[in-house]
Amino acid sequence: MQMEIRAAAIRGIDRLIDNLGGDGAGLLAEFGVSPGDLDSDHGLLPTVTAGRILRRATKTLDCPDLGLRLAAYQDMSMLGPLALAVGNCDTVGEGLDCASRFLFVHNQGIRLSRADDPERYAGVGAVEYRMLHPDAPYEPQTIDAGLGLLHRNLITMSGGYELLGVYLPHPPLTHESVYTEFFGAPVHFDTGRALLRVPTKLFAQPMSTPVNPELRRMVVEYLEAHCTDPRESVTATVRSAVSRALGTVPARIDLVAQWLHMHPRTLQRRLAQEDTSFQAILDDVRKNVAHRLLTGTDMPFSQVASLVELAGQAALTRAARRWFGRTPTQVRRDARCTPSSPGVVQS
Repeated sequence: MQMEIRAAAIRGIDRLIDNLGGDGAGLLAEFGVSPGDLDSDHGLLPTVTAGRILRRATKTLDCPDLGLRLAAYQDMSMLGPLALAVGNCDTVGEGLDCASRFLFVHNQGIRLSRADDPERYAGVGAVEYRMLHPDAPYEPQTIDAGLGLLHRNLITMSGGYELLGVYLPHPPLTHESVYTEFFGAPVHFDTGRALLRVPTKLFAQPMSTPVNPELRRMVVEYLEAHCTDPRESVTATVRSAVSRALGTVPARIDLVAQWLHMHPRTLQRRLAQEDTSFQAILDDVRKNVAHRLLTGTDMPFSQVASLVELAGQAALTRAARRWFGRTPTQVRRDARCTPSSPGVVQS
């Protein structure tokens, strides 16, 4: 089965080619694509075709930094309806989580996710950009464009943020200084991963522009009702739902089942078929959220307990001993005792 992405993923490539002295419409026509296809929020394009267009343009124009240049031509609007949901989240972290959950609507072959800092500094995390689909050919220009656009969108969402470093899985396609100038941070190559290192406090930072919670709710409900990732397991779907619910509404199986249009017993049976349970997923999400709050914030333990739906600080202490083999105080202290280098932001 041929894998497709939204044609908007390479929106602006025709204008970029024109500005570099080429014929954007002519090059697209070689692959049966028109500029109008890229401007539509509904047009689809075979993933392999998008990669071939980038490769042809790079070679024809002798422009090794084409991916970075394309990112500079794009903004969050290329995500279509998903941009409305992401842009109306309360915090940058919530916006990233929303994008992570629904990015398959734009491109089934990539994922965004929060990740631990590969350099293991306290107060530092990462946003990782991953190619997942085995049928999607690896194209370095696509990675450059995708990570470059992620960087630009984070600037828009936050109003400006401190980028601590960039990891790219391939060698530099042009002089390393071009990457450093684009990102404004140190860039590491041949790392096997594509990610941006950021202060963890960025995730709690409010969006830089006024948000409309009602519009976000309407768009998310539409995406939930009409868009399903065919590769996503029930476990992953439930985990995403629990992550969104935790600390805002009770993370109960009946509510999650209602969101997924299932009976609670049906949901529990489907999870059992994947060798897990709702309670196991809830406990794991609580563990991850608690660890992030304990190591990345100064939030009082009582508030951490409330946000992970535990009955007070004593319950958090018992859970932390079970999860981490340490008390919340020890978890926070150990994270801050991690050696850090000059210039690294600590929370």
